[in-house]
Amino acid sequence: MKTAVVTGGGSGIGQAVAQRLRADGLDVATIDLRPSDADLAFTADVTDRSQVDAAVSAIRARLGPVAVLVNAAGLDGFKRFNNITFEDWHRVIDVNLNGVFHTIQAVLPDMVEAGWGRIVNISSSSTHSGAPYMAHYVAAKSAVNGLTKSLALEYGPSGITVNAVPPGFIDTPMLRAAEKNGFLGDIDETIARTPVRRMGKPEDIAAACAFLVSEEAGYITGQILGVNGGRNT
Repeated sequence: MKTAVVTGGGSGIGQAVAQRLRADGLDVATIDLRPSDADLAFTADVTDRSQVDAAVSAIRARLGPVAVLVNAAGLDGFKRFNNITFEDWHRVIDVNLNGVFHTIQAVLPDMVEAGWGRIVNISSSSTHSGAPYMAHYVAAKSAVNGLTKSLALEYGPSGITVNAVPPGFIDTPMLRAAEKNGFLGDIDETIARTPVRRMGKPEDIAAACAFLVSEEAGYITGQILGVNGGRNT
């Protein structure tokens, strides 16, 4: 049985991904900033390399080498660009980009040694066209897409695939918080502009991740697989 690690697995998309991979028969451990008493839930800040290394070492000791990684930990932050402080900028980049860097570096040796691995990075549909009040977030997620493509080229010969999934309009706690703070506009209007005429669910993203980490997806790498109901802006 393969071992999978899902960051941000305590809620939203990360939680849905963890549940789906477990249902598909993988041994799944989660890494999240929020403490949890769930089995195989490890508390760590993905921006802190020492915490990430400690969590991955503990997972490896419990479940064996890591074969699958889904980076779903994320942090938004809606602000006008001129109001973004350097601390705001640094924190959003740190979680959304540096956290991906840390976790990939922590698990990659297991995958290289095995000659097999699957990495999926959750990015954002906002990377297609930008988004107001989210310049720092979009910059970080765009960098994740670039990192994904570069690693796919570098580690394809080692049997490791690396892909990204940019979610569209997905009903998550993060989205609801943005709605509450008045940053989303009219949700019904957004749904009306979505070809499938509904808001996405975390399970929609989980389904895409489940395929990308499967044996069947071994010839798919370096791809940015949008899951957005047909709405790209």
